[in-house]
Parts: sequence; structure tokens; C-alpha cells
Amino acid sequence: MPDLFLELRNDGNGDGTIPPAPLPEEEALRLLETAEFTASKLIPWGSNYSFAVALETSEGREQLAIYKPRAGEAPLYDFPEGTLYLRERAAYLLSRHLGWDLVPPTVIRDGPHGIGSVQLYVEPGPDGHDSRRFWGSCRPEIERLVLFDHLANNADRKIGHCLRDRNGKVWGIDHGLTFSRFPKLRTVLWQYVGAPISPALLADLRRLRGNAGSLRRDLASCLDHAEIDAIFARLDRSLDTKTYPNLNPRRNVPYGWW
Repeated sequence: MPDLFLELRNDGNGDGTIPPAPLPEEEALRLLETAEFTASKLIPWGSNYSFAVALETSEGREQLAIYKPRAGEAPLYDFPEGTLYLRERAAYLLSRHLGWDLVPPTVIRDGPHGIGSVQLYVEPGPDGHDSRRFWGSCRPEIERLVLFDHLANNADRKIGHCLRDRNGKVWGIDHGLTFSRFPKLRTVLWQYVGAPISPALLADLRRLRGNAGSLRRDLASCLDHAEIDAIFARLDRSLDTKTYPNLNPRRNVPYGWW
């Protein structure tokens, strides 16, 4: 799946573009929740319908976002029907509670095709020749993404779902296939298999465990009780073992490596 490059064009003379403006998190959430949809275009890949949308506030501020309506979800045998958009929001909430800022701000709201998730668009940086080397390396920001996927039970971590923005910041996107109560992890990021979890991340996990009630309340609108309990079972297992689990190359690799 190629990176998605979007732009807002200047209608004045047709020869300029407006880059997406950076927004503080709370302001981004308010914009995503309240701004008007002014344009929508189907993204031409993926098994579910996703749309690149333009949003505009009453003050005239414009922003790009990714809209995934419930009505566009293909039925799956191993995830409850009509829940993938909620899992996109749950992934954002988990990232926020961890303090890792890995998932772009994401809300649930009505759109042109009904209720769905709306996520702030993050423009990818240029894909240099070192891309494969970077995603195969052991950097703190990549380790956070790996541990996040273990907690979220991400069944679809492809390289196309990992990106660096224009400033080099790491983001994870496309989290519809997450939070199953059953083991589903499938990932291309294997460099930490069997390795110890770094002390700083273990401290984040302990802090998250201490605020379990807050996380449970926030996730209750997105996941069922068994799925939330499973998050804490995975969290407790990570705290007990302090080690990334071993993976099976026959079961833990996503379909379509890239």
C-alpha cells in the first residue's frame, strides 16, 4: 500500500497548495468533531471503504482527515460486524493514555456516509532509501510502536501502516483490526522478539495499570468488556515477563508484508 499524499489547493489562482497546518491535540479533536465536511474522495485501495476528506470550521480553518464509515466495512469472520471504526478510536485512546502520541487524533462522528471514525491526516515524509533499514532498527520510537501493537493485539501491522511525518516523527495508522479478545498479533516488526522490554516503557505500563479505571471508562464506548479485560491481561503479562513474546512466522506475519 503506497503512502497517501494529500493537499488542500488554493482556489484563488489554482497554482498553490496549502499544507496541512499542525494543530495542538485538543484543538485537533474539536475540529474533527465539529468541522463541516467540504470534500470527500474514495481512497482507491484497502478492503474497506476509506475516504480522504476536507474539513472546514466556521472560522474558515481547513484540515485534511481520513474518514472510515461503518457502512463501508467488509464483514469479517473474526471481528464483530460494524466495529472496525470503533477500534480506530480505541487505538487512539490507548496511545493517549500511554502518553506515547503514536496514533493521530481520532473521533467518532457522522459523515457523508454515516457514522464512522475521522482521523487527522498526517502527511508522510519523503520515503528515502533507508526506509527498510529504519523500520528494521531498534529505536525507542519503534519499540513503543511494537509494544503498543502487543497491547492492542494488532492483527495487521504492515509497513504501509507505519509512517514518519515530515519532521521524522513515527506514527501508526490503520487500526481497525485490533483489540480482539483472542490472540491475533500479526506484524512486520520482529526486531524485538524475545527481547527485554526497556525500563522506561515498563514504567509507562505500570502507570497505565495504576490508572486502569480511567482507561476502562474511555474504552467502554468502543470495545466490549471481554475485549477490555483482554487488554489488561496482555498488559499484566508484559509486566510479569518484562519480555516481548516469541512469535511464530507461520501465524504472526500479516497478509501482504508491505
